[in-house]
Amino acid sequence: MSDENKENLEYGLPSHEEMERSGDPITMGSSPFKFLVSGLEWGNLPDNWTLSEATSVAVNSVDEIIVFNRGTKPIIIFDKEGNYLRSWGENTFSNAHGISVDNSDNIYCVDSGDNTVRKFDPSGNLIFQLGKEGERAEKMSGLPFAVPTQVAVDESTNDFYVADGYSNAKVHKYDENGKYLFSWGESGTGEGQFNIVHNISTDSEGLVYVADRENHRVQIFDQEGKYINQWINLSRAACIYVDKRGKEDIFYVGEYFSGIASNDTGTDLGPRISIFNKSGKLLSRLGKESYGPSVGRFYSPHGICVDSEGNIYVAEVSYSDYGQFLNPKRELRSMQKLVKTN
Repeated sequence: MSDENKENLEYGLPSHEEMERSGDPITMGSSPFKFLVSGLEWGNLPDNWTLSEATSVAVNSVDEIIVFNRGTKPIIIFDKEGNYLRSWGENTFSNAHGISVDNSDNIYCVDSGDNTVRKFDPSGNLIFQLGKEGERAEKMSGLPFAVPTQVAVDESTNDFYVADGYSNAKVHKYDENGKYLFSWGESGTGEGQFNIVHNISTDSEGLVYVADRENHRVQIFDQEGKYINQWINLSRAACIYVDKRGKEDIFYVGEYFSGIASNDTGTDLGPRISIFNKSGKLLSRLGKESYGPSVGRFYSPHGICVDSEGNIYVAEVSYSDYGQFLNPKRELRSMQKLVKTN
């Protein structure tokens, strides 16, 4: 066994040969949420460009797929077939983390490196910025921002919520012009408490869904921050997307692996995608095996969205969680498309 593969196994990671191996597409999930998965990197990049890793992904009203990444161009926009359309954002971001769009196709980018939230128009022109580069609220102070993670927009009002995040335990609410309204949340495991406010989304009624990652759950709140309910028995719930285009809202939750390296052969521990209805009923689950590069597996689903045809796009922080520990360090697959088949 090569020294490289020995080190990979020490970290509970696949061998170099396994990472280079590709198989035939497979079908995952259960009707009516079945998907064809190839296991290949999605998106056709221009020559000599790299994603480094895709951290999040959003879809606009015309099914353009917007990928926020840590590579050559921070914002890369594709059509739903993966063809490159345009890009922007170089020399703007410190550490790409979360991206979302509103019903006017404005784009919200959360930078966990410089503690800012930026709102852009669809062409990439800055509308406003919350937070100042180089300034960070005191850890667990509850003040904006201490390593924020994601924005969710209430499409009925255009108010928006900021998940804050890695060093805070708060959700902050703002009006559409960026005026601060109020905050809620505190550290802990109880109702309305958080342990990594990692991702956030809203449904068609304006209810707020928080991926409370290290508490292994999704919490649900009203527009005033009042706790309503929670979905439990999840792995590490890292991202959530609400598809509001059908007759009823459908919820897609991306989950990290929730074991430890010595348990990397365990099943049903993530990483995976779980699909729910509004009552929290599990409709389909994608991914049973542990992390890895092979078809039907994920690394770390960090961002997720769904186009008008029901196809799923998954952005994964595979370099941060795995690739940087390989010998040599290397970029891994970080964007997958799951094609809906029924």
